[in-house]
Amino acid sequence: MAVRIRLSRFGRKKQPFYRIVVQNSEARRDGKFLEIVGTYNPMTEPNELNIHQEKLQSWLDKGAEPTTTVKSLIAKSIAQTVAE
Repeated sequence: MAVRIRLSRFGRKKQPFYRIVVQNSEARRDGKFLEIVGTYNPMTEPNELNIHQEKLQSWLDKGAEPTTTVKSLIAKSIAQTVAE
């Protein structure tokens, strides 16, 4: 069972809101997940990104692989914390 860290879509039509979730790679996009590790709202200006670093790091240590989109969001989150 491969575990992935990926986005799960919520919100209304044309107003997306995403949760960053840890999920089995065979599960559907909005299906069952193991844990929520953050949120991402691209509709606000600037984009709202909240990631629980401890939860994320524990899953990365266990071998969970982030998708390319989540990798870029993690990099943005790290850049935000360094800038502050």
